[in-house]
Amino acid sequence: MRLQTVPAGRGALWVRQGFRAFYKHPMAFAALFATFMFAVFVLALVPLIGPLLVLALLPLVSIGFMIATRTVVDGGLPTPRVFIEPLRGQRSRVVAMLQLGLIYAVATFAVMWLSDLVDGGAFDALMQTLPSGQAASDEAALQLGAPSLLFGLLLRFGLAGLLSVPFWHAPALVYWDGQGSAQALFSSTLACWRNRAAFTVYSLVWFALIVAFGVVGSLLFALLGQARLFAVAAVPMSLMFTTVFYVSLYFTFADCFVATEAAPTALAA
Repeated sequence: MRLQTVPAGRGALWVRQGFRAFYKHPMAFAALFATFMFAVFVLALVPLIGPLLVLALLPLVSIGFMIATRTVVDGGLPTPRVFIEPLRGQRSRVVAMLQLGLIYAVATFAVMWLSDLVDGGAFDALMQTLPSGQAASDEAALQLGAPSLLFGLLLRFGLAGLLSVPFWHAPALVYWDGQGSAQALFSSTLACWRNRAAFTVYSLVWFALIVAFGVVGSLLFALLGQARLFAVAAVPMSLMFTTVFYVSLYFTFADCFVATEAAPTALAA
């Protein structure tokens, strides 16, 4: 695979391509996401190592959606088999894929531990309070006003964003190019840096879409006198946006890396 630099405008195109591919087979992609969520639910029930297994699964999920998107681009119909396809190849690639999952899980736990250390557990305390219906209580208000909470949130999301950079293309580089885990992480980081303008636009477009949906949706339901129903309608829409985001990952990879004649690959142009 050869790394290439693309213009900033490609970031917006990646989002459009994601929606276009999704609407070709919306039910198939919805089934893939439902399969992923079911696996998360089952693994979360496993004592002790359940959360670790869930995090280790995420690189496999990202490459699974990339394979599914490429199948749709080629005129096919994706099935849940795409999630096990990366584990059916050469032994070296399977080992590298499993290493990526383990590294990602450990790194994520490290981010969570450091963030909890900084905010003194304020974020976890807030998450435990909100589902109990006490969001308007003095206890929740006190937690929201904790000075360490804001810094902890910034650190948590900032480190999570940085962690996504080396793992963005890494599963695809392992699966399609046969790179080792370390080389794939480095190549992904380099690709994201060289195409940082396109990825910035990509992130801003997604942010604008989510904000626009929130503003327009809340205003529409408020005008209809059904403001509370917006929370109900927001659930399927958020699931759709998340699915389309995973669908669009393939296009970010296909633009940043192209096949060379010396190393033929199945990756579509």
